[in-house]
Amino acid sequence: MHRASILALAGLVAGCGLSAPRGTLVASERNGLGARSVRQGAPAWAKDAVFYQIFPDRFANGSATNDPPGTEPWGGKPTITNFFGGDLEGIRQHLDHLQSLGVTALYLNPIFQSPSNHKYDTTDYLRIDPAFGDEAAFRALVADVHARGMRIILDGVFNHTGDQFAGFREAARKGPESPFWSWYNFYGFPVVQQPRPNYDSWWGFATLPKLNFRNPAVRDYILDTVVPHWTRMGIDGWRLDVPNEISEPGFWEAFRAKVLAINPEAYLVGEIWDDPRPWLGRFDATMNYPFQKALVAFAAKRQMDVDTLDRELATQRGWGGPSTNAMFNILGSHDVERFRFETGERPERQRAAVLLQMTYPGTPVVYYGDEVGMTGGKDPDDRRCFPWQTAQWDAGTLRHYRALIKARREVRALRDGWFQTLLRHNDRRLWAYLRDWQGESRALVVVNAGDAAGRLEVPVADTSLADGTVLREVLSGRTVKVAGRKVLLGEVGPAGSIWVAEPRR
Repeated sequence: MHRASILALAGLVAGCGLSAPRGTLVASERNGLGARSVRQGAPAWAKDAVFYQIFPDRFANGSATNDPPGTEPWGGKPTITNFFGGDLEGIRQHLDHLQSLGVTALYLNPIFQSPSNHKYDTTDYLRIDPAFGDEAAFRALVADVHARGMRIILDGVFNHTGDQFAGFREAARKGPESPFWSWYNFYGFPVVQQPRPNYDSWWGFATLPKLNFRNPAVRDYILDTVVPHWTRMGIDGWRLDVPNEISEPGFWEAFRAKVLAINPEAYLVGEIWDDPRPWLGRFDATMNYPFQKALVAFAAKRQMDVDTLDRELATQRGWGGPSTNAMFNILGSHDVERFRFETGERPERQRAAVLLQMTYPGTPVVYYGDEVGMTGGKDPDDRRCFPWQTAQWDAGTLRHYRALIKARREVRALRDGWFQTLLRHNDRRLWAYLRDWQGESRALVVVNAGDAAGRLEVPVADTSLADGTVLREVLSGRTVKVAGRKVLLGEVGPAGSIWVAEPRR
């Protein structure tokens, strides 16, 4: 374990390090609580952002000097244990690609020291994994990201450590005599890992011992040492791993207060897979897996019709309430099959889903490589290496992503507008809706998740699209005019179209 981390841990177990009584907040936490009252919802920048999720070992190898032993040639078959040498320098070298795509924020899967390729088994919370670089490399990445007007958030894995974490190793060696014994929930000594661990662990994995957050020393270490260390380096927020498994009352409220006291504009996202309502407030958003599942069923697998999708997403908007425009809207992630795989390798189905994602309330997230047509099944297949040879790219899908992200960034209604369903057509799998920001920025969106192109008449009664309003299609430049409180669109091709209302005169 890194010397700085050992010293930090040693300080927690030396006398005053354990002095905070259970259920109270140390002084620094109390001082941070004011930040929570300043900002209840997400920061303003979050709803305007387009995120890009990166699994660092598989994005780009920028320096062979830090490749871990046994690094395999780039582009090989991913397994649960192999390494391909992706690192922070690789990310930095490809910021031009990300900026040309139009993304404005990065979410990095864990980068702290760990023996695995996924890094969810932390060995040292205060050190960048040597396979990814060092603190200087991380600071350089943050500086370059910010210089481009982009943001960056990190993955916080605090429910459990890895079994190589210094505190766990000492507790396993010394037993109840170790000050770290109470950092975990052990059930007997000696500590055993096979055939089953005799301590609490994440889903029974012996390599992922669960921290005991009833112990004030654990809370203090995360809140007063780990979180400030990285937040003060200028990161723009955190994605929190399995936060529902930390049940200690008040912890996530204290976490929010701590982060916002350091960076009042930080964005906090919880990995919650279902109804987000119990978590919004503690977090600004959750990973929107309900949205992802609905789009897989509707656009990828065609197991859901338009009426059902409309009802399902309306329910989800009700769950999100004021947080809806900042929800972390994913189509895929490191934990599920890639969207292209779910379509049966049909690019037109992916493109329809992306059009919906980029025009729908919430913060869209691109999983690395989806923009060039990457595919992959269940973990670890969904964590393939990014193919940097452009001949391997789906150029049409890349153009589609770029055009839609550009439209989202240029049309305020697509980021911040009211949502209103205008038309549903189950047989043709067409869904039309209006995004309207205060009547000043308006966009009529048609999602075509079917196989056929065709003309479409969309009713616009009870909307701000009055007769005579000119609509311009952002992907083709064609124009139409509202007449008789309806819009007769030209041929709506695969994926769909976006029609922006000309400003009122």
